[in-house]
Amino acid sequence: MILAVASGKGGTGKTTFAANLALSLEQEICFLDCDVEEPNAHLLLHPQITAAEPVFLPVPEYRPEKCTGCGTCVEICAYSALALIGESVMTFTEMCHGCGGCIYFCPTGALTEGRREIGVIEEGSVGKLFFAQGRLKVGEALVPPVIKALRRKSPKGTPTIVDCPPGTSCPVIQAVRGADFCVVVTEPTPFGQHDLDIAADMLKVLGIPFGVLINRADLGDAGVKNYCRERDISILAELPFDREIARCFAAGIAFTERFPRWRGVFREIWEKIRRSAAHA
Repeated sequence: MILAVASGKGGTGKTTFAANLALSLEQEICFLDCDVEEPNAHLLLHPQITAAEPVFLPVPEYRPEKCTGCGTCVEICAYSALALIGESVMTFTEMCHGCGGCIYFCPTGALTEGRREIGVIEEGSVGKLFFAQGRLKVGEALVPPVIKALRRKSPKGTPTIVDCPPGTSCPVIQAVRGADFCVVVTEPTPFGQHDLDIAADMLKVLGIPFGVLINRADLGDAGVKNYCRERDISILAELPFDREIARCFAAGIAFTERFPRWRGVFREIWEKIRRSAAHA
């Protein structure tokens, strides 16, 4: 099973939930930190990183001796990554999205496929847990290709937890794509309810079954509960606010390591997720 853990906004406790869930299962499992702009699950899991490989984006390379200046490539590019200057083509690889359209439609073969490094995938382990995270190269803006490369690291047949980026933009869609179930972590505030609504709409469009986990459930108001009840959205669990848990996070410690009693709670949530995914 592939479980995506998402949140409509940052700071809801998404990574805290995902990391403690993975550690509580005590079985062979794959954990992918897909928040490649600022991965932080390693701060709680403390994996031993043993391998790293770069992620490349295919970009056009220009051969002026073959170019006739027809401008077909410029017309094809939707991202203004090419410009026709006189009878020569200028490429702006930082704006390229790697679709390959310019190379495919070039009638003379003046454009060939090169590549540009945009990030790195780091792999490691902690106990029975296989860990991988992506890191976007500083100055790069194209996140989905790194997440796509990271998602391919999931071993076939091994349960996988995908820690998604916050929000509902393109990186999140790439991270949740193909998941069997998604847990949306939210908080009982008007902001949490607003962003939960957007996340729920996104998952419905993608056809991914989901449930809600309310973090710091004893604070805030009843808006999120009422929202879920009115829309028949399953509330998988409600976790209370606890200063000791907050202190663990601040110290970079998974709180299930310090408070083992919580492991049983997370195993029950996992079984509820499995049942929900099976009946979706």
